[in-house]
Amino acid sequence: MRPTRVFSLVIRAIGALCAIVMLAHAAAAAELVMYRRDGCPWCAKWDRELGPIYPKTEFNQRAPLRLINLDHDRDLPITHGAIRYTPTFVLVENGKEAGRIEGYPGEDFFWPRLSYLLEVLKEQKAGTALPSEAKPVPEGPAPDGAAPPGASVVPR
Repeated sequence: MRPTRVFSLVIRAIGALCAIVMLAHAAAAAELVMYRRDGCPWCAKWDRELGPIYPKTEFNQRAPLRLINLDHDRDLPITHGAIRYTPTFVLVENGKEAGRIEGYPGEDFFWPRLSYLLEVLKEQKAGTALPSEAKPVPEGPAPDGAAPPGASVVPR
């Protein structure tokens, strides 16, 4: 075999190996899915305030954003709880919901909550996370069943 042919085969094999490694890593990577509806004022607020910023953040590196419009798009083949409010941001890892943010009352709420979810996910991967009952959750649904701050109710 000629040296150029061997070199070409080696380069192709390395390229194929890199592609396989990248696909395997991408399949296990976290993703942030934003569920929205047409006419959702809180979704529009998120679009104005954070839509242009999110792709430039380190959060996008750790959990790229995918938008799902419940009025038009098919849901993803992932395991997650019911979507009752829009916007709902579902952090997905390995095809399963790892956490969520319901509503968007502003960036002062969003960034710390997303940071918290990603930190919990990191701890779970490392095996150092406390059980969910023992971890304080910074924000939760209203006790009377009302929509969280900055959320629109999804009609059933």
